[in-house]
Amino acid sequence: GLFVTDYFTRTPRKLSPFRSFASIELFHFHIPEDTVIAVWNLITFKEQGGTFGDQCPDRSITVYFRSGAPSVINPLHTHFPRDTAVPGSFALTLTWTLPNRTTGVFNVTSPLPGDWFLAAHLPKDEGKISVKGLYEECQYLFQPQLIVQRLVNIAVLYPGHVTEQSMAPHNRSCLYKVFVPSYTSRVLVEVLRCRGAEGCPLWLRVRAKAPPLHNSTVLDCREHTPCQLAQDLPFWQHWYYVLVEKHPGVPGTISFQVTVQLTDCSRPSLARPPFLPSSASMNMPHSFGSAGGLGLGDSPPPTSPNSTKHPVPIPVAPPAGERCWPVRPTLRNELDTFSVHFYIFFGPNVSVPPDRPAVFVINLLPVLDSGGVLNLELRLNVSSLCGENVTVFGCLNHEVPLTSGDNASVTCETESLAGFLLSVNATTSLSRLRIPYPQTGSWYLSLRSLCATEHGFEPCTNVTAEVYLRAYLSPCINDCGIYGQCKLLRTNNYLYAACECKAGWNGWGCTDNAEAFSYGFQLLSTLLLCLSNVMFVPPVAIAVRSHYLMEAAVYIFTMF
Repeated sequence: GLFVTDYFTRTPRKLSPFRSFASIELFHFHIPEDTVIAVWNLITFKEQGGTFGDQCPDRSITVYFRSGAPSVINPLHTHFPRDTAVPGSFALTLTWTLPNRTTGVFNVTSPLPGDWFLAAHLPKDEGKISVKGLYEECQYLFQPQLIVQRLVNIAVLYPGHVTEQSMAPHNRSCLYKVFVPSYTSRVLVEVLRCRGAEGCPLWLRVRAKAPPLHNSTVLDCREHTPCQLAQDLPFWQHWYYVLVEKHPGVPGTISFQVTVQLTDCSRPSLARPPFLPSSASMNMPHSFGSAGGLGLGDSPPPTSPNSTKHPVPIPVAPPAGERCWPVRPTLRNELDTFSVHFYIFFGPNVSVPPDRPAVFVINLLPVLDSGGVLNLELRLNVSSLCGENVTVFGCLNHEVPLTSGDNASVTCETESLAGFLLSVNATTSLSRLRIPYPQTGSWYLSLRSLCATEHGFEPCTNVTAEVYLRAYLSPCINDCGIYGQCKLLRTNNYLYAACECKAGWNGWGCTDNAEAFSYGFQLLSTLLLCLSNVMFVPPVAIAVRSHYLMEAAVYIFTMF
């Protein structure tokens, strides 16, 4: 295919020793769709008095990478507040190769498209006291640069139609993509009529959002007949990439057909008809491949000169448990920056019936909402249980609701899907979850009620549990408590919030008291400061008595 290279750079910034997240330098990048490789060039140099800082000591620089939101870092290994989920990120430490300059390279193959954030800082200060102005300060400047290489004109697969392809001897693979709309419970990719070699020497790989990697879901068509690869619970409103790769050492031209079937979970007995998507799927990205989209009666154009399309029969017997339940929207009420409340229609009390889950969606706006904290609170109305031993489980998942055919399952994770679990019962009627710097997009909360028995959890019979649901965005965790201050920070046009702690308290919510000052120490520090000012009283009295009024005024101003 044809590659296009894009280059992005940021202005160098001075790095500071790490004290809290408010002391780091944050850089915001955007990676386009269909990117096959992203290379960050990390440039660091020293300055002292406007010249190169050859005499400055070498201090290691730590850089963090995360897709979708800023990294939640904890280099001091402090304790997080209770009920706080900590998302992961990549970390890289730069060491000096030259006296005043060093560079580092960070490669990401097939990165996720969208927002990427880099956070950089120096190690924590050693606590040495120095007099400012006696010598030129050493400055450590950091400048990240991004080079991306992306594919253009990737062939688009249309659900329910067959694409014929011929792979020449000099070609190793063919890449396709298919758009998965909302209310899709299954993606089935199949390779048909493989000709030109014995046993169909092809690998079939599938990945969401970005081209497949070596560790993506893979199927060897030599060992599986028919060659079908299924993805259950796919991400909604995203591209899925299909890579057909030839085994090494296979001569000649291989021809094959590839088709994709999407199962519509709002109609579990039917697959999604070709070119008759649901209303949600009509909102496709601009890179869908055709200039003006397709009308309801149009046929898709061929995606490449060597491929053709024609309809394929649609299976009508999807696996069991692939139905989805209605998703209730939430009303967004913006009060201030990172102060957003999500209200439920006919809420905030929610009824959870025994035979089906209650599903809600919380939409976080791109860039605007990723710099705060997503808070979720569940409170069970014990009086609604009628004496039954009922537990209400909540699963919070990103970009797709968790639906399971096993009604007694209490997990929020699958092989390709991770989530957060909350639970409330008669003993523990309150459950909270905090996610600092959440990824933007749609978050789905699925509530289910199960009854505890001797054999584990089973579906309840006639009990409808009632819970109080509260979801909101806040700038910081608990407003940083009484030992911290929530600061609103900005890097270029991106806003985010972080706590700045005092009196020796640390952590994301200023709740870690491992190094906190005692009350006696704080009182002693205040008294010593006051006593040092009181020592100016005798010089002021002597100056006034000797009629040195100007000197007395200087002493008084110095005292305060």
